Amino acid sequence: MRHLLTLQDLPRDTLERLLDAAQALRPDALRRGPHRPLRGLTVANLFFEPSTRTRASFQLAAQRLGADVVNFDAESSSTRKGETLVDTLRNLEAMGAGLFVVRHTHSNVLAALAGAAAETSSVVSAGDGRTSHPTQGLLDMLTIRQHKGEDFSRLSVAIIGDIRHSRVARSDVEALRTLGVRDIRIAGPESLLPDADAEAFHGTRTVHDLAQALDGCDVVMMLRLQRERMDEGLVSSLEEYYRDWGLSPEALALAKPDAIVLHPGPMNRGVEIADAVADGPQSVILDQVSNGVAVRMAVLEALAR
Repeated sequence: MRHLLTLQDLPRDTLERLLDAAQALRPDALRRGPHRPLRGLTVANLFFEPSTRTRASFQLAAQRLGADVVNFDAESSSTRKGETLVDTLRNLEAMGAGLFVVRHTHSNVLAALAGAAAETSSVVSAGDGRTSHPTQGLLDMLTIRQHKGEDFSRLSVAIIGDIRHSRVARSDVEALRTLGVRDIRIAGPESLLPDADAEAFHGTRTVHDLAQALDGCDVVMMLRLQRERMDEGLVSSLEEYYRDWGLSPEALALAKPDAIVLHPGPMNRGVEIADAVADGPQSVILDQVSNGVAVRMAVLEALAR
């Protein structure tokens, strides 16, 4: 594996190897340990969108593995003077960087960068427009596997909220399909559902009612309302959104008693999810955050081979 831009068409054995590697790396993910196979390598974090969890966890992942890290600040970089992203990448390559972690607002920018990269360089997506967020998909799968076991075929998974604008939803669906989940429900307001012919969501079942989406499911994935990506008027009000689609304790009771709740963050509390659920016993949201470091360590190590 030279680049990781999407989970689409990633072979199941490759996906499972990455999950196995991440699980093995978890003890090293939360502290600096002796496992430092990237010593002498340079990882460049190129973020053209705001990020907390993803950027910090990629930085920690690279440092845990012994790499040097360059954090690229788009606001003060030469891209503000007209330099192209490809020229930025090539200049960083000339300084010795070989692993590039890139997040960009626009879809398919990362594919162009990967195509322009030197043969010795690798590009990993930290979020590609609305298209994909592969490491978020991997860490979500790792979190589910830790709590529900390795047999994904028996699971019912509900993905609820702003599906239309969510790269996380797309990567999660791709990974869930690969791992054999037969019952994937996507649900949200009509204005926030994907187009009926959206290829990324083939094999899913669209549900137009929160109760039906949650009924008897094993895994509940709540999504952030991505107001920065949507036109005005797609949601009438935040209060109405929470009333109809917010995950309250009463709504969660419709799922299985041992259902787990995920959210990629940042959470809009009281809009997408109630405090009592986000901080409750069925929430595995902080497990997702911890797993993000381990997953990104596994990905960086795999790309550096």
